[in-house]
Amino acid sequence: MNNPIGIFDNPVFLSSVIAWALAQIIKVPAEYFRTQRVNWALLLSSGGMPSSHSALMVGATYGAGLFVGFDSPVFAVIFPITMIVIYDATGVRRQAGFHAEKINLLIRELLSGDFKAEKKLREVLGHTPLEALFGVLLGLAVGQILWFLWK
Repeated sequence: MNNPIGIFDNPVFLSSVIAWALAQIIKVPAEYFRTQRVNWALLLSSGGMPSSHSALMVGATYGAGLFVGFDSPVFAVIFPITMIVIYDATGVRRQAGFHAEKINLLIRELLSGDFKAEKKLREVLGHTPLEALFGVLLGLAVGQILWFLWK
């Protein structure tokens, strides 16, 4: 496969992008089963099941391990970055979501008169550990499938 950019010849790139795209797509039916409502905005939003951050980074990390080598400098660099992203998604960003939820509640309680808050803070910023785990599993599956197909 020869293309001017070369990204479609890069299995590590494809592993990460496909894992991310599948995670974003899966969010719509997952949310539908939970709420019985279709929310197409989830295709381009963060948070939710599964974690597209975890899927993207694990797809890249596992893809790098499979295609470049688990003993390569590429894998050595991307692995800790993946750990930081997953930690951030399940820790810092999740806590920021909890804070946004509490602030929104305070605004509703304090300003329950005619005044409307200009913009509600986003409450779904991070991921539960289960959402991150499903993102990790999705990233591993995509990397493995691409490796089998590529060889």
